[in-house]
Order: sequence, then C-alpha cells, then structure tokens
Amino acid sequence: MNDPAFDSPPLMEMLADLAISTGGEPATVERALFQPPEGASLSPIHRLLDASATEENSFLAALAARLNLLWIEALPEAQSLPQSILPARIALRHLLVPIEDNGIFLTIACCDPFNHSARAIVSQHIDRRIRLALTPRLGLVATLRALYGVGADTLEQLMEGREGETSSNDEEAVNVIDEDDDEASVMKFVNQILREALKQRATDIHVEPIADQLTIRYRIDGVLRETPIPANIRILRDSVISRIKIMANLDIAEKRLPQDGRIPLELAGQAIDVRVATIPSVSGETISLRLLGQEIFDFPRLGLDHKSESVIRDLIAMPNGIILVTGPTGCGKSTSLYTFLSSLNTKDRRIVTIEDPVEHKLPGVVQIAVRSEIGLSFARALRAILRGDPNVIMIGEMRDFETAEIAIRASLTGHLVFSTLHTNDSVGGITRLIDMGVEPFLVGTAVRVFIAQRLVRRLCPQCRKKDDVGTSFLHKEGIPIPEGTVIYKPNGCRQCHNTGYVGRIALFEICRITTRMQELVQAKAPASALKRIAMEEGLVPLRLQGWSRVIDGTTSVEEVLRVTLAEIAAIDE
Repeated sequence: MNDPAFDSPPLMEMLADLAISTGGEPATVERALFQPPEGASLSPIHRLLDASATEENSFLAALAARLNLLWIEALPEAQSLPQSILPARIALRHLLVPIEDNGIFLTIACCDPFNHSARAIVSQHIDRRIRLALTPRLGLVATLRALYGVGADTLEQLMEGREGETSSNDEEAVNVIDEDDDEASVMKFVNQILREALKQRATDIHVEPIADQLTIRYRIDGVLRETPIPANIRILRDSVISRIKIMANLDIAEKRLPQDGRIPLELAGQAIDVRVATIPSVSGETISLRLLGQEIFDFPRLGLDHKSESVIRDLIAMPNGIILVTGPTGCGKSTSLYTFLSSLNTKDRRIVTIEDPVEHKLPGVVQIAVRSEIGLSFARALRAILRGDPNVIMIGEMRDFETAEIAIRASLTGHLVFSTLHTNDSVGGITRLIDMGVEPFLVGTAVRVFIAQRLVRRLCPQCRKKDDVGTSFLHKEGIPIPEGTVIYKPNGCRQCHNTGYVGRIALFEICRITTRMQELVQAKAPASALKRIAMEEGLVPLRLQGWSRVIDGTTSVEEVLRVTLAEIAAIDE
C-alpha cells in the first residue's frame, strides 16, 4: 500500500506525463490513474501496469531516470542473489528482490519506488541503508519464484510456529483456493502449489520424495519442469503429502498400496477437477495430480491447417463407420475426440461415451465411466449402449478383441464409432487391430480412417529467433522452402519461462481406408507396404506435416524431430 501523501496531484501528473511520453494512450492513462475501477490496485504504478496503459520497460526506465534511481532491464540469475537477507513473506508480498549487499548498502530491485510502507518494513528487519533500483514487474515475479520457491512465505511462517499444520475443514467437498487468505498452514502451502501450477498452464503436478527432500515438477506444454521450492520443505514433507491425500479423500494411513482419488477445486470462480494418483516407492509416496479445467472443445483450439481440418470434418460427417485416433499417451487423443463429439453434438443426435475415466463433462452427451471393480468394462458397457438407440458412440480405448469386435459390429449396423489405439503412426493401427484378432476383411470394411496425432509446442512469439542451421537442415532433407521464408528456433524469455515455447498445436497423419487399401489389408500386406500405398493415396506423414508448421513459423525443427522420431521408420524401409 502506498503512503497517501505520495498519491498527490503533482505526483499523478508527473506519472501521467511519463506514461504518455513513453507510448501510453492519453485516455487509457487518464482512466488508470484518475478513474480506476472499484477493486483496482491502490498503487498508481501498478494501476498503470495492470491496465497496460504504457510500454512497461520504457516507462520504468524513464521513471528511474527522473528519480535518479538505478535501472536494471534484466535481473541477474537467482542463484547469484543474496536470498537469506530478506524474509520471503516481505519480498513476495511487496515484490522486492535483494540485488547486492556490501555491508553498508542493500540494493533492492522493485517496480514501485513509491511503496514507502515496504521500505519501512525492510528497514525494521535489516541494519543497512536501502538503495532502490527499478526493473520490469514480470522479471521481478519470475526471479522471486526462482529465488524463494513456491510457497516460501507460507513455509517461513510455519517454521516460526505461527499456525498449525491442518485446518478443521479438511473434509470439505469443494476446496476454494483463496488468494487473499493470509492463514499460514500446510493447507495454504499446498494451495499455493496448485495455484502456481494453474498460473503456469500446467496439466500435471508430480510431488516426489527423494531421499529426505521433496521435489515438485510441473508438466507444461507436455514437458516436465522442476519448480523451485524452499530448501527446508523436507521438514514438512510428510505433512504436505498427507494434506493432498486428505483433500482427495484418500486413506492417509495406507502407504503401501496405490490409491486414486479426485479433488474438486475452485479458483477465481472457475471449477477445476484434479485427479490424484499415489504410488508407493522406496523413497516414500509419490503423488501425481492431473489438472482438468472447464475447456472449450473446438477446431481452432487444435491449431489444424485448413486442409487437415476440412478432411477431418468430412470424415466425422459420415453416418457410420469407425474413426480411430492413434498415438502414445499424452499426445492429445482425448482432446481431439471431445472436439469431434462437440461438433456433432446437436439435438437430433444421441451421443454416448464409455471412458476410463471421464475427463471432461460434455453437456447433452451421455457419458459412462468404466468401473472394473463391479464388472463394468468397455465391452459390457458397449453392449448396453447398443440397446439404447445411440447415433454416435465414443469408446475411450480399444484394449482387447471383445471391445473391438462389438465396436465393429456397431459400425456395420449404422453407428458412427470413435475410439483410440496406442500405436506410433496411423498405419500401425491396422496391424494393431489384426494382432488383437480382428479379421482383416472387417478392419478394411468397418474402419473409415486411422488418424495419428502428435502435439508440438508453439514458439514464443516474443523471443523466437532466426535459425540458419534449421534452414540448412530442411534444404538437406529436400523440403522446399519458399523464397524469403525465415525459419525460427526457441530462445527463451521471462514470458515463456525461458523455454522458448508457449502452448501447443496438433499434427495429424490421416490414413483413409480406400478401395486399394482395403485390398492390401485383406491380403495382410506388411506395414511398410501399407504406408507406401497410403502415401500414394494422399497420406502426409507426421514429419512432413511438422515441416509445414516450421516453415510458417509456428514451431521449430528440433520440436518436430522430438515428437516424430518413432513414426519415421516405416517410411525409411
């Protein structure tokens, strides 16, 4: 909070002049400073930054020059900074990063030089004179996360014994993650881990004990990243794991057997469903959390090129047959199936799904969760569905001959069936069904298309840079590159957490079962022959699909190589 004396008209006029002179729109600056909406930050600096009323770096650099303060455009690496001198709860609350301590002066980086209450609090904790430096807010937040770790302020208060480790309402049906809750507890620490994961767009959290320490990793855009946490978290390792198990209604006394549960969360009014799985290990229980939010399933979200989207829309418009999506775990098969079903979800169609488990609830769709403990398998549920007059059926996965046989029978009797298989490429789905025991003539007759899928990360538009090596590589591969095209590679910045990527798009390899392909399937032709004929019939391999997204600047050469290594063997044979 700012000292009211510094929210004076002369100061506000000075800030307005600086904001406008560094690119701010006068009307936007006026609203941010003089007509802030109810609930807006009390600080004029933060009001300007929250409203994007000016170009942040230029504005703060000009403000530093006006106040004769040091300007730091990029903070040093966290490991080189004096962490222990400033308590985590002060640094995180007021966005303060200690930069240098020479025994006389402590240099502190901030983005708001008018936060005099923060300066007073710092002065009470240290016996140094304070020198301020200005730096961008985004860099401050990233450095604080790396310097202190997630939940450092909460853990610091716990170590001081200010609060107990659990709350009296541990058994609540819905856990509300309240960002303004100042209660320091193990519950709050776990909530901070979850909230940070959601902020970083993580799909999974892995809590793993290693020796006497605890490691927390987030899966972001399909890649695991270890997140910084306070070093002394080991003292509360068991309490953190127990808290997560309590939230998921699991047995905290059972540590020898795997357990599954779920946590319904609420963050900023949005419902988040968290699937929890515990695995006993020699170092202790590890916990995996899958975060499932309220998502919109539509074709633009898949990031398809126009041709692939047109082909897939034509395929799912068929009245019957089987459409199989193939690929390894985590390649986005479920998201694609939900997108296909959402596009078909009209009042004149009855859609029924069998899933293990149901990941997202689709309005207007009958969704059945497999429950093997009571005998409700894919095959048994599918038989029941066929007696319920469905138009479209989705089977989470074809795992065995019995399920595949019933699905084929359903498609031959006028139903449109969607399902998935775990194979490396589209043609591999043909041999997989035959290996299950399905007759080749049924595969060729019932299945309309096999769609292999991979997810590649999008390059960060803020920091991507020219890739001359990648351009040379594509030339050697014989990939035609239009004149003037620039190939990009990842660089890394604060915006993308130094990964070079933000978000993902799908690559699809579409193998349609044409008359010629039917003949080869019935003749039990090898996979290499099927692949060659499929390419002659119009199949574009995943890697070639990837090269087109490299050329249009969406992703990088190394990213396409990372996700398509397995599918290239059949082409090379």
